[in-house]
Parts: sequence; structure tokens; C-alpha cells
Amino acid sequence: MKIERTSPTRKRTKFQVEEKETLTGDGAIVEVAEDDTEANPPVSEQMEVYMSQILEKIDNFTQQVSELLESGKSFLRELGAELEERMIAIHKEQMEKWQDEIKELRFMDASNEEINALLHNAQLVLHNVHNDHS
Repeated sequence: MKIERTSPTRKRTKFQVEEKETLTGDGAIVEVAEDDTEANPPVSEQMEVYMSQILEKIDNFTQQVSELLESGKSFLRELGAELEERMIAIHKEQMEKWQDEIKELRFMDASNEEINALLHNAQLVLHNVHNDHS
């Protein structure tokens, strides 16, 4: 990107700004580096102050973005851990419910078998009593 600056007392000076990427973890932060097309042209003290302020803003913004990325990653890690714990707890609760259902079914089955055995014995007794009276 080229930025053209004009000054009433001197001719037009062209600055070229190049972007370079710095990798930070999984994301990329773009840093702006100034590349003068002329060998350090004279700049007024006031312009130096303005440029220093802009560079400071760039540094501060880059730091903020980096901190936001780190806090976002941390938040997502914590959220992922909470999700995992909750999913495991839900799974455990469901397994316990189904185990309880299986126990109840076994108890009912055992009770039914016991009742069937009693009914069968009662039928035999009734059949024997009926045969004895005939």
C-alpha cells in the first residue's frame, strides 16, 4: 500500500508500507512495517511525534488482539472441559437409570416366575383334589 504525503515547501514524498504476518499460535497477527522508498527523508519533529503515536497505537492494538486471542482460547478450553464433564455426567446418570430398569425387570421376572410356580402348584393340587373326588 502506498501513502503519498505532500508538503508545501518540498516535493511529494512516497512511503511504502508493507505488511508482514507474525504467527501466534493458531492465528496470525499482521504487523505493519514502514519501508521508505527514499533513504530516511527529513521529517519534522511534529510528524515524528504523530508517527510515534500511531506506532504506539499499533503496538497497543496488537497487544489487545493477542490478549483477546489468548483469553478466547482459554475460555474455549474451559468451556470444552465443562462440556465434557457434563456429557460424562449425563451418560453416567442415564446408564444408572437403565441399570435400575434392568434390576426392576429382573425382580419382576423373578416374582412372575415365583407366582407361576405357585399357580402351577395350585393347579396340581386342585387337579389332584378333583381326581380324588371323582
